[in-house]
Amino acid sequence: MKKQILITATALGASAAPAFAHISPAEHGSLMAGLSHPLFGADHVLAMIAVGLWAAQIGGRSLWTVPAAFIAIMALGFALAVAGAPLPFVEPAILASVVVLGLVVAMAARLDGTAATAVVAVFALFHGHAHGGELGTAGAWSFAAGFMTATALLHIAGVSLGVGLARFSGRDIFARILGAATAVAGAALIFG
Repeated sequence: MKKQILITATALGASAAPAFAHISPAEHGSLMAGLSHPLFGADHVLAMIAVGLWAAQIGGRSLWTVPAAFIAIMALGFALAVAGAPLPFVEPAILASVVVLGLVVAMAARLDGTAATAVVAVFALFHGHAHGGELGTAGAWSFAAGFMTATALLHIAGVSLGVGLARFSGRDIFARILGAATAVAGAALIFG
């Protein structure tokens, strides 16, 4: 069972397409559009899996509270965008999230649950706002349900990968390597 989880999580992480998740607003508005939206952007996939990896490194209640906080604050950011509330520097903050979250995994930063939740909450607000800002006039709530579900699945993949790698090797060196690779990929997205 542990090997199956590890293989599944690795396959999900490796299947990320190297493109941003910005599709035409005319295609938004359905549950399926929301489900697919985060899965086709390297920036979103890398950041979401990093949240799960970091939660696994911290352990304890953070295993579920850190990803849950991300999803809750992402929903708030989405609602703000749909309501027309501006948020500056959305795209730079999203790209920074990939680098920063990759670095905290690479460093195995053991912040307490509250501090880790605060870190991911800041980035979640921007991710959610980006989803809402790209929506246009399409059906907001079915789209939101889809992208929140996809985000949760990416978090679960990251947590499963982190827990599986730690159990497989007895330490988190592989997760730290993935964190460093995520930070490098984030930098490539910024400068590429």
